[in-house]
Amino acid sequence: MENYIRIKNNQSVPLQAIPVLTYEDFLEQNTGFMLNEANHCVNYYGVPQGDKLQLICCMANDVEHVIYVSSSLIEKQADLPSFTARHLAFHIFEREIHENFGVGYIDHPWLKPVRYPFDRTEKGSQIKNYPFYKIESEELHEVGVGPIHAGIIEPGHFRFICNGEQILHLEIQLGYQHRGIEKLFLDNKKNLQRASLAESIAGDSVAGHAVAFTNLWESLCGYNAGAALQFTRTLALELERIAVHTGDLSAICTDIAYQLGSSVFGRLRTPLINYFQIWCGNRLAKGLIRAGKNNFHFTNELREQLLQLFDAYEPDFIEMYNELKRLPSALSRLEKTGIISKELSEEIGTVGMSARASGINRDVRFSHPHDLYSRLDHEPAIKHHGDVYSRTQIRKEEILQSIGYIRELIQAIPHSDSQILKRGNEEREIGEVGRGLFAISLVEGWRGEICHCAITNEKGDLQHYKIKDPSLHNWMALALAVRNNEISDFPICNKSFNLSYCGHDL
Repeated sequence: MENYIRIKNNQSVPLQAIPVLTYEDFLEQNTGFMLNEANHCVNYYGVPQGDKLQLICCMANDVEHVIYVSSSLIEKQADLPSFTARHLAFHIFEREIHENFGVGYIDHPWLKPVRYPFDRTEKGSQIKNYPFYKIESEELHEVGVGPIHAGIIEPGHFRFICNGEQILHLEIQLGYQHRGIEKLFLDNKKNLQRASLAESIAGDSVAGHAVAFTNLWESLCGYNAGAALQFTRTLALELERIAVHTGDLSAICTDIAYQLGSSVFGRLRTPLINYFQIWCGNRLAKGLIRAGKNNFHFTNELREQLLQLFDAYEPDFIEMYNELKRLPSALSRLEKTGIISKELSEEIGTVGMSARASGINRDVRFSHPHDLYSRLDHEPAIKHHGDVYSRTQIRKEEILQSIGYIRELIQAIPHSDSQILKRGNEEREIGEVGRGLFAISLVEGWRGEICHCAITNEKGDLQHYKIKDPSLHNWMALALAVRNNEISDFPICNKSFNLSYCGHDL
């Protein structure tokens, strides 16, 4: 008998169907999964159940295209052996469980705060008391960056230990924002409110998080989205990928003082985000993705405008990228800078573009496809050097790949299949929310693997909502990538990952 339940992406199952194991069996099973490189942890968190805490672990098998879900019921503030001592990829999940619920881990190597949420167990744990790692030496010095940045980005503090210009250690401290996003999903009862929350999780991943929430909600309601809704979601995800990757290439050029590349890539990004404005009235695609309906049907006129946009974009993009990769002064800054090896990437559990740049085939569009990705027969772009240049090449290849996918998709626009039901002058839900259910949704955002999980109670109300932005996995990769690099290389390393502060600080 298996001690877990196998589910597919965007599938709902009764919460009671998830096996409840002793903690010892729970630990052995889920750390054992990591011995197979096809498996990785997509979410691991705690759910209060009366005077107990239910730990739920979701392990994805990227070859079998399934997710293994199991749980364990423990005492609150129990002292337990850690998953992390056996595999470092679990470190961030257990640190959050410790911070939120006071669970102690007797052998966790780095049990430090993650977010400083308002309802954390230890109120004395404050940002001003963060336990930074230190090395005592007269030859070393510390450099602090942030939390107030010169650019219009989110707050975060970076503490470097350097030997001259060489970085020996970087510690990244986040947790400055206290939006309480997950709690707001429970407090707000209307679907429109929740959809707006999903769009606000990470400002550069509106489509990614909106699709994750929408697919999850439809799963809880037993609603199967038709071709037109799936078309809109797939198209929005790929357009978002192209726009953000293009902007990132501009920023990478800025950080190596290549003004031509900065200007051209920046100029190419503008019509892409402006296209969302034409389509749905918002440059970031807010309002476009909704459960069970489509307020902005894709038309033949929109198709012609998009084709004209790509016809103008592609030749300029390819010419500019070829100029960049032929420039010795640019390559000297990108190649062999900020390296994360495949072995290290696997150990810390990176996802998305960061994992693929280190030779790991990890892409939800391929391993757990949703919407129209099965039809696209997606093949992930993989690089093997794990440096800034690999992450730059991934962006270029994914941009051209996404343009190809969109050209294929818009050859035949599906008819609108919106099935929102009416009662008088009010819209009602797409279906009754299932009672006592667990559901999970995975989406490959431009940055990587987004995961939303939900539990409903016996009345069909949301009991728990859990969000994971890919940044949660990848901040550690940035901290390790800069080791033995010069501190002047930090900006380009940072931009090559382009992680989200607000996606981390839920």
